[in-house]
Amino acid sequence: MDTGHLTDIWDRVVGTQPAPSLWLVIATAVLALGAVVPRTVWRLSRNAVTIAHEGGHGLIALVTGRRLEGIRLHSDTSGLTVSRGRPTGLGMVLTAAAGYLAPSLLGLAGAALLAAGHITALLWGATALLLAMLVMIRNAYGVLTIVLTGAAFVLVSWLTTAEVQAAFGYAVVWFLLLGGVRPPFELQGKRRHGAAQDSDPDQLARLTNVPAAVWLGFFHVVTLCSLIGGGRWLLGV
Repeated sequence: MDTGHLTDIWDRVVGTQPAPSLWLVIATAVLALGAVVPRTVWRLSRNAVTIAHEGGHGLIALVTGRRLEGIRLHSDTSGLTVSRGRPTGLGMVLTAAAGYLAPSLLGLAGAALLAAGHITALLWGATALLLAMLVMIRNAYGVLTIVLTGAAFVLVSWLTTAEVQAAFGYAVVWFLLLGGVRPPFELQGKRRHGAAQDSDPDQLARLTNVPAAVWLGFFHVVTLCSLIGGGRWLLGV
């Protein structure tokens, strides 16, 4: 591969692309909503939110100096991230808090990129994150899920038109913003019926002496604010 070709690829990644029409932005929002609201569809699409959730745990574990042992993704859309380090302290708190916030915050970051016209950077950045996560996956279903998701990003990035790439990028970001809102409400429903007593908010309660209900409320605030802020960026209002 010659230097000129590498330069063209770099320019493509860091450059900006034309903003799509408003109708396409709205259409992708409706499409994402259709992947989040119906329960039958959500059972499948929730796998993508689990990828972001567990990836958030793993990333913050590494950033805070913990040793990431591995990540597992399960067919029931649950997941598990194991890291080693101090069982208490700020690093552990941030790692535990990252999961439910990760989809929405990734969506917010994606909305900022799209608002700035960096559609290609969004697609390539997401692919890079998936490849990095693949190294830490420790079960076959998790590997399959990451490979299929990454393949979708690669195929869209390389083989489709700018319009299709824009539609895909906006649909993904809308899905993260909308899909990030639902899990805290699901967890709240489970806790109301006495289930999920060892969830992330419960772990955070033990680490910080702040009630789990407060942490759950914090997740609601961040995910809803991310949806509002990211939605405004995507719609250009």
